[in-house]
Amino acid sequence: MTVPFPRRRARPPRTGWRPGVLTAALTATVTVMPGFAVGAFAPGIGSDLRMTRTGLGLSMTAFYAATALGSPLAKRAAARLPPPLVLVMASLVAATVMLALSRAGDAATLTALLVMGGLGNALVQPAAGRLIVAGVPGHRRSLAAGTVGAALAAATLVPGLLVAFVVPGHGWRMAMTVAGLVAVIPAALAPLTVPRTGAPAVPTARPTAPRGVGPVLALWALAAALSAAGNNAVATYFVQLGAEAGLSGTFTGNLLSLSALCAIAVRLAAGALTDRAPHHNPAVIAAMMATGGIGLVLISTGSPAAFLVGAVLAFSAGWGWTGLLLAAALRLVPDKAENAGHTVQVGIYTGATVAPFAFAALTGAIGFAGASLAAATAAFAGAAATTAGAFLLRPPRPAPACTSAGPRPVAAPRGPARATGPASGDG
Repeated sequence: MTVPFPRRRARPPRTGWRPGVLTAALTATVTVMPGFAVGAFAPGIGSDLRMTRTGLGLSMTAFYAATALGSPLAKRAAARLPPPLVLVMASLVAATVMLALSRAGDAATLTALLVMGGLGNALVQPAAGRLIVAGVPGHRRSLAAGTVGAALAAATLVPGLLVAFVVPGHGWRMAMTVAGLVAVIPAALAPLTVPRTGAPAVPTARPTAPRGVGPVLALWALAAALSAAGNNAVATYFVQLGAEAGLSGTFTGNLLSLSALCAIAVRLAAGALTDRAPHHNPAVIAAMMATGGIGLVLISTGSPAAFLVGAVLAFSAGWGWTGLLLAAALRLVPDKAENAGHTVQVGIYTGATVAPFAFAALTGAIGFAGASLAAATAAFAGAAATTAGAFLLRPPRPAPACTSAGPRPVAAPRGPARATGPASGDG
């Protein structure tokens, strides 16, 4: 009689954290794309819909304002719904909005669609924060946050490619249609956001957040708003700034794509490197914001060569801090990851709300050079606010053992120490 071998229990498939983070990054890319696409296609949209530069700026402002104002509601939704469902919803909203934008016939329709897209965009960062804390090891969270943060750079890459290769031959409406079809892709990949089958949706480690993090997060949100205001304005009007520097539209579109690739590479590299010493993230963020400000100063000169260097600095460093800021906020509030994503998102998109209209108004008043210098000033102020927030995190210095008003310490007696027993009552 033969005894059959015992069957082994089938183990559930296990996947690492990288596919989920990559899917979240792709979703974040397509959800912010409507705002950047309208900015990249602004010349054609303005001519077709008879919109002025200020009118287009107001429409793009509506997109970013909807993201900032819708962030509190999105934070609550992200805390209750599964991250894959949240990301699917955001991706489908972005696809619907861009496909509808390709058929827009007037400014009111364009603005209403951008508001809808901004509300969908608000869902991503809180869900990504939950995903990172729940499934990513602590020593890889800066890299994961940098990957999600690279979405802002990638969102400028796709419109830049469309400006270079689709708009000249087929117009902005076909380019917007292509962008809408691309936005459907992350929805099919959303199941990959589950890091491993059966893993609980709780952080792998739950360190206690230090007290008094509210003022720190407020300062970092302000820093994000200031730096984002400067860099978003340049990203939105990049093609027009290139034309002011004497560059062709096709060349500027290719440069926009190249700068976006540099920004993606910098965010990934910065995340991987700072994982070795994540407590240095605030200092790296401040340095990146300041370097981006230098790039904006170079752009303001109007020289083609200076524009090339300034564009790379403004995109690679000036936009390279978003993932690190998310990672730094996650370290402060590890048990409320959606709050960290909400804080970063509110800061970034508040600045982005101000940027398009303010930059358009400034260019009309003081020209492109003066507006670029104002953007640089905002970036430098953001670096200062980041430094101030990091300063608040420093532990207080221990009080000295004695003061001049207190008793002086008794000197130890010289010679070998003698064992002393308990004091006797008679002394």
